[in-house]
Amino acid sequence: MSIAPATHATPAPSNSPSPHRGRTSHGGPSQSSRTCYSSSCQQQTALRAALTADAPQTPDHLVAQVHASLKAAPADIRATLDELLAEQPLVEEGPHLRPTDAGRAVMAAVTAQTAPVSARVWAGIPADDLAAAGRVLTLVRRRADAELAALTG
Repeated sequence: MSIAPATHATPAPSNSPSPHRGRTSHGGPSQSSRTCYSSSCQQQTALRAALTADAPQTPDHLVAQVHASLKAAPADIRATLDELLAEQPLVEEGPHLRPTDAGRAVMAAVTAQTAPVSARVWAGIPADDLAAAGRVLTLVRRRADAELAALTG
């Protein structure tokens, strides 16, 4: 998995990672169609979830975490995990998936490449404003997740 910036790269949020490009059920481009530094956002999201977990994650737990973040189809997320296993940023260790040194290196490189952009985006915003925005966005996301759950329920 290379990390050279793609010509149409979209810097990922703090989570991110499938060449399984597609459309969501509402017809728009799926999150997995975004490329983030030559790995997909869905791949990066799955890899970051594995790297930041307090304990080793099962494939089911990673699928749930990526789905919660990106609302991608579970089958697509499982295909992404298969890609990460084949490319070896993740390896199987019993029932769990564990990040490898290569996976850590990929995420470190992506983080280093996106850090200057992120710093410019957040520069000069007072901490109190960031905290208020965080609270509002958390509430909006909870409400949106509840509405989506009710619609797909």
